Amino acid sequence: MPFGAEPQSDGTWRFRLWAPGAHTVDLCLDDSSKETLLPLKKEADGWFSITTDRARQGTLYRYRIDGGQRVPDPVSRFQPQDVHGPTQAVDPEAWEWKDASWHGRPWEEAVIYELHVGTFTEAGTYAGVKQRLDELVDLGITAIELMPLSDFPGRRNWGYDGVLPFAPDSIYGTPEELKDLVQSAHARGLMVFLDVVYNHFGPDGNFLHLYAPAFFTDRHHTPWGAAINFDGPDSAPVRDFFIHNALYWIEEYHVDGLRLDAVHAIIDDSQPDILQDIARAILTGPGATRQVHLVLENEHNAARYLERDVAHHPRWYVAQWNDDIHHALHVLTTGEQGGYYEDFADHPVHHLGRCLTEGFAYQDDLSRYRHGARRGETSRHLPATAFVSFLQNHDQIGNRAMGERITRIAPEDAVRAATAILLLAPSPPLLFMGQEWGASQPFLFFCDFGPELATAVTEGRRNEFARFPEFSDENARARIPDPNDEKTFLRTRLDRESLRTETAQTWFRFHRELLGLRAREIVPWLRNLPARNAEYETLDDRGLRAHWQLADGTMLTLLANMGEQTITDVARPGERVLYHLPSGTTTDFDNTLPPWSVWWFLDAGRGGRA
Repeated sequence: MPFGAEPQSDGTWRFRLWAPGAHTVDLCLDDSSKETLLPLKKEADGWFSITTDRARQGTLYRYRIDGGQRVPDPVSRFQPQDVHGPTQAVDPEAWEWKDASWHGRPWEEAVIYELHVGTFTEAGTYAGVKQRLDELVDLGITAIELMPLSDFPGRRNWGYDGVLPFAPDSIYGTPEELKDLVQSAHARGLMVFLDVVYNHFGPDGNFLHLYAPAFFTDRHHTPWGAAINFDGPDSAPVRDFFIHNALYWIEEYHVDGLRLDAVHAIIDDSQPDILQDIARAILTGPGATRQVHLVLENEHNAARYLERDVAHHPRWYVAQWNDDIHHALHVLTTGEQGGYYEDFADHPVHHLGRCLTEGFAYQDDLSRYRHGARRGETSRHLPATAFVSFLQNHDQIGNRAMGERITRIAPEDAVRAATAILLLAPSPPLLFMGQEWGASQPFLFFCDFGPELATAVTEGRRNEFARFPEFSDENARARIPDPNDEKTFLRTRLDRESLRTETAQTWFRFHRELLGLRAREIVPWLRNLPARNAEYETLDDRGLRAHWQLADGTMLTLLANMGEQTITDVARPGERVLYHLPSGTTTDFDNTLPPWSVWWFLDAGRGGRA
């Protein structure tokens, strides 16, 4: 990297900082007895650097700005004493990798399992996750996705308040333990994805304003204040910072892909923009010799980032999280219509069908929730594999006031039907930790800020829900769990003892059966899906017929009834029944769809038996 602490071939270490707002910068080397101060040389364009033989692997250091404030390295590889403490020098070549034979997995094989390291196990560590990998393989998972790891203030956080994007938070373990988790996953055939945040920094522990104010701009604004400067004067080092961060996780930690959080909040008028530059650096760099997958979260449904080339390969990003399919299924299963669900309350089965066969439900369509604004871009020309589908994730659970999971607010039959649709449809599915056994623990919003900021966060969290009728009363809002209370965090940790119950085991077997079918019967036909290969139609108010032409002409067809009333006179769409729900019914389709029923048919094309 062009910045940070890097060991040199002669045993010295180079330290380099971009600090255009500083007059002088000193390197502060900490040891047990004293602090050594070494002045950095001022270079052109706001850079400062020094090469010294006084540092080594494990050395603790900080930078002193203009003889006053001491700050951590903004590209710190490790912060053993949290965000306000010193940075630890880490030699990226010191770890001896044992996954040389691993080159990744094809995207069409992706079955993603999103988890939060701190609450996935009682230990709350990388080592704790490692101990559970075999269970995920048995379930049928092919990729784990870690919520953001970048160092955040305090002992607990979702990860989206990170302020040091290169430093995996020490509360979960050391960099070496994270690398061990990654190579242990690879040894079991599991990909590892990492959620990264490039749209803002957290509110506590970010010192860039002090010595690099050009990192931010008041020409653009985001929900978190001034935007990151991706397109203004002095933006080149800022762009390099994030491009190298993406490369860093893939090259130094061997992760197989990144999920870029809320890129709709990244404002960049450059051409190419920062999202394209990041993708180009990855795909022409580490992605040229191994399979690396880049995924977006984008509320704007900007389909242009998902374009394929003539060989059906992604030009930029392989897929986007499809919030639309979640919203459609949520309305169908729970009946909720408030907030952004308003846009899916009218004909939710139509929205579901469009998501399954065309990608987005909103493709330059008017949004009532957004006061009549248009949302989205045309996506029908993209393959189903360009959209990650889910019934639950950290946002859709955790942004509820009480953090309820879908199994707490929807009938079991409805959840089963939605799950049977998601796990066998061509789009890669995502499960949120505990979903596979119907975990009852909420996933609540939690953090650990200092007193002043903690009060503001707690009050802000409760005021967010004041517009909801059930929380219009101040006493009702007071029941919303305090994000800064440790008890809120502990309530969120998965209770693995509950996995022993028969109900949990039934849910687990259900998910495992469906994922086994997906791997054997669906995935082999998903490679290089042709464009415009799917269609749908609604049956009555709650019924759906959808079909996809897969590789070699194989035809996959779905019939579903997502309501309480039986649908009759439904034509049989294929010969071979792949799966049906309720599972106790006969496999001989009788042209009737009972309430909450799902039928999948798979018929061979010219390539042979399906």
